[in-house]
Amino acid sequence: MTGTRRRLSPGWLALIVTVLAYAALQTLMSTKVINPYWQQVAGLAGIMAVSALGLNLVYGYTGQFSLGHAAFYGIGAYASALVTRSLGPSIWTLLLGIAAGAVIAGLVAFLIGLPILRLRSDYLAIATLGFGIIMKVLFDNSDAVIPMMGGSAGMTGIARLTNFAWVFVFALGATVVLRNLVFSSVGRALVSVREDELAAEAVGINTTKYKTLGFTLGCMYAGVAGALYAHLYAYLNPFNFDFLKSIDVLLVVVLGGLGSISGTLVAAVAWTFLLEGLRVALPASIQDWRMVIYPLVMVVFMIFRPGGLFSGTEFGFLKPRSARRRT
Repeated sequence: MTGTRRRLSPGWLALIVTVLAYAALQTLMSTKVINPYWQQVAGLAGIMAVSALGLNLVYGYTGQFSLGHAAFYGIGAYASALVTRSLGPSIWTLLLGIAAGAVIAGLVAFLIGLPILRLRSDYLAIATLGFGIIMKVLFDNSDAVIPMMGGSAGMTGIARLTNFAWVFVFALGATVVLRNLVFSSVGRALVSVREDELAAEAVGINTTKYKTLGFTLGCMYAGVAGALYAHLYAYLNPFNFDFLKSIDVLLVVVLGGLGSISGTLVAAVAWTFLLEGLRVALPASIQDWRMVIYPLVMVVFMIFRPGGLFSGTEFGFLKPRSARRRT
């Protein structure tokens, strides 16, 4: 008797593993084996992954060095919180708030991207850093225009609507969308802009169009992450959206590997749990030493793995079939 065995494709296998992993985590959370604190940390890790995927699109795939990512994170957070506070807390207003956060962050990114994306390298980084500082000042003084936003005292009264299930769904969706984008003709155009802008223009690629597209979509990711964050912690403070938070996301992207979806996901989860794990594990008397451990980890990592954790490679299931054949 002859025959051939059909093996599951990497995509289907990954889907099955993902569903089983989610079911296991959800069971552990519902039975309180994972306590509420670590459930919140898991949610924060997923939110960090969504935000970092957006910056990876901007920097890792399009090559635009941005230091203003936290500003768009904040725009999404405040926009979503205003929607749910104005319309009342519900699942539908949460979804509407997330959509509003993504659209408003994307619109602002498009408007500021048109002039500043003509700059390159360090000059673009300085321009986006300046925008981030401007937004921080606006958040600090927002109560003068919209009292509900609370200004420097922070915005309260936000419904706690985000849970691990919502974060998981949006992180999974963000991964699938980015994977399909970067392996499409648009993704190849974005990578060509990163590799050599002059060569891309020479073969007819509209570099301004694709740089603006990559920047806008990446900032929309930040808007979604900010909306989820607002309804996870139910409190927003402008301090959470200063330029140092942009550095945090940048570190995740660099540590994971520029141009690697897999590396970004792994680094986002590992970095978030490292920060919170040290916060819990270290005695209060030496808590300040965390600020020495973090950079030490980064220095050691960059010495032994300068290209990042995945160095631009991907898990097999994140590659299209044609790319797997070439590999």
